[in-house]
Amino acid sequence: MATPTYDLLESVTLATSATSVTFSSIDQSYGDLVLVCNLGANNANGLSAGVRVNDSTTDYSFVLMRNSGSSTQGIGGTAGYFKFFNSAGNTSSKALHNMNFFDYSSTDKHKSVLARHNVDGTAVSAVAYRWANTNAITKLDVMTNSSSYEFAAGSTINLYGVAK
Repeated sequence: MATPTYDLLESVTLATSATSVTFSSIDQSYGDLVLVCNLGANNANGLSAGVRVNDSTTDYSFVLMRNSGSSTQGIGGTAGYFKFFNSAGNTSSKALHNMNFFDYSSTDKHKSVLARHNVDGTAVSAVAYRWANTNAITKLDVMTNSSSYEFAAGSTINLYGVAK
């Protein structure tokens, strides 16, 4: 079996704070996508954020496992986007979100995503997501869920294609 090749499709480093970053017209020639976000919060409110697919606000579900060192949690539910669990809790912490979108260009199945979310010294989460839609993924919006949250300047968001 060949070793998968990761090709950087797009890289964004924020020069100023922002509430969203969009990857549009995503190349459909790859097998999978990997989204890597290293985010800081721009205010004391911390950060509540996630990823929306193709402008869809429906059909997202998840199963989560989380550990903060003092407690363990497992939950499931639905949302209007793929929520980043354990996002940066204050202006000094960074959160790393690594999301793997499997068979994203297929049009005959729902999309599955596995993710790991880590926050400096706070918690780690593993999440299985499902987008109950058979459309190919052509656009990803990495966004805060409210204008009271912002990604800090210096935050990086990278999108990789994994060769078939």
